[in-house]
Amino acid sequence: MIKPAVKSFVYNWQMKRLTLVSVGVLTAYVLFAQNSETPKSKGGEPLQDTSTTGNTLLWRISGKGLSKPCYLFGTMHILCADQATLSKNLQAVVRECDEVYFEINLDDMAGMMKSLRYMQMNNGTKLSDLLNANDYQKVKSYFESHASPLLPFSLLERFKPMLISGIIEEDGLDCQTTNGMELVILKEARSHNKKINGLETAIFQASLFDSIPYENQARDLVNYIDSMQIYKKMTKELASCYQHQDLQKIEALTRTGDASIGNYLDLLLYGRNRNWALALDSLMPGKELLIAVGAGHLPGEQGVINLLKKRGYRLTPMKNWDR
Repeated sequence: MIKPAVKSFVYNWQMKRLTLVSVGVLTAYVLFAQNSETPKSKGGEPLQDTSTTGNTLLWRISGKGLSKPCYLFGTMHILCADQATLSKNLQAVVRECDEVYFEINLDDMAGMMKSLRYMQMNNGTKLSDLLNANDYQKVKSYFESHASPLLPFSLLERFKPMLISGIIEEDGLDCQTTNGMELVILKEARSHNKKINGLETAIFQASLFDSIPYENQARDLVNYIDSMQIYKKMTKELASCYQHQDLQKIEALTRTGDASIGNYLDLLLYGRNRNWALALDSLMPGKELLIAVGAGHLPGEQGVINLLKKRGYRLTPMKNWDR
């Protein structure tokens, strides 16, 4: 039987992994402030499927009248920098595609700047309004000693708590420098002058968290800081699953925990998956796209892979490692 404190933490940890804005928009904000044939690898060999050779994060989309293949890739927003690398096959996809779609347009700095207002709590609410004095000081002390100087606590304390809690994720990886797969792909895409776009706006993502009571978010933030050691272990487990490209285990981690998470999963994960699958119906025809979204969005009955299959597309697993 799972102890209540641990069960609560599992729930909190899951929610942090699903807060795509905090590690997507905020991380990007900090960093910015400072043809129809199958693509070929640099060696001239075609991309290979991996149906019988293991796990993968890279999938080829075809069928349903597509004149060009499109590609789906599962990202992780924060990794140790030396692990955030592109396989030769993924490099080939970026080089040969017409356009790259992320969850949000990471090349739209103006749009992300506009979203900062929507990342703040409504009605001028601050963390100090949601927490008792001891818990507020605990959160303040943590962020004053860990957060980036580009995001001082005086700014963060007005943000929706679930967004700022995502910043803690970097501490669980035990590496000196971190990076995100989205930013690595973005850099590669820029080097080939590829058009960048987003399936959603940063404002939409930030606004999602108005549907979750701020008091609950603040309480989860405190619990998250209190459970740091458990959190670090689970973050490493997720990173390991990602490195092994094991979508089934990633889905299992996402679904583990308190049953009440189902309400938030539909808001932050499944509902967005449905929206994306519908949007891709009109985006993919006539273009060779790379769609790079969080790996947690790909697997499962309500994952993007299955939803696209239900819409009549054929999804083929592709080789995504160099060994």
